[in-house]
Amino acid sequence: MPKVLVPLAQGCEELEAVTIIDLLRRAEVEVVTAGLTDEPVTASRGTVLIADTSLDAVLDQDFDMIVLPGGLPGATHLQEDARVSDLLRRQQAQDRYVAAICAAPRVFAATGLLEGKTATAYPGALVADDVPGTRLTDAPVEVDGKVVTSRGPGTAMDFALQLVEILQGRATRDSVERDLSRNT
Repeated sequence: MPKVLVPLAQGCEELEAVTIIDLLRRAEVEVVTAGLTDEPVTASRGTVLIADTSLDAVLDQDFDMIVLPGGLPGATHLQEDARVSDLLRRQQAQDRYVAAICAAPRVFAATGLLEGKTATAYPGALVADDVPGTRLTDAPVEVDGKVVTSRGPGTAMDFALQLVEILQGRATRDSVERDLSRNT
């Protein structure tokens, strides 16, 4: 079973975080949510999220993918946390997936993960001058090698379904998507 880490920072975008967690779990992916601190996470719209564990508790674990929800100031907190940067660099060195949505792709830019890549982000979160060597698009989701990026809350479902497909294959993605469309 694939294993995914979703770090949760104060001020993250709850729609993105919950959509990612929910759809990956529907696809039978082991999702570990980890708070930057031991405290409950108050998301950008005031929703309180309780992480499974703390980031410190999972620093030595390996993950098939690390997914960063966006939102502000959540993405800023992720970007300023050296543990997150270290985990992302280790993930890249091990040729494993990293994914980010909304403002969180700027965490990848700050750690050099977007160099030479095609990426997308929330409008204005990344500016071409700030990420030389990166091709920025306005696509809902971009996959470039092992780097996956997405625009924001409105693309969270497409983003999460793309992650399901990467981790569990097209048939599982189709099954999850079909189950979401049923009127039962």
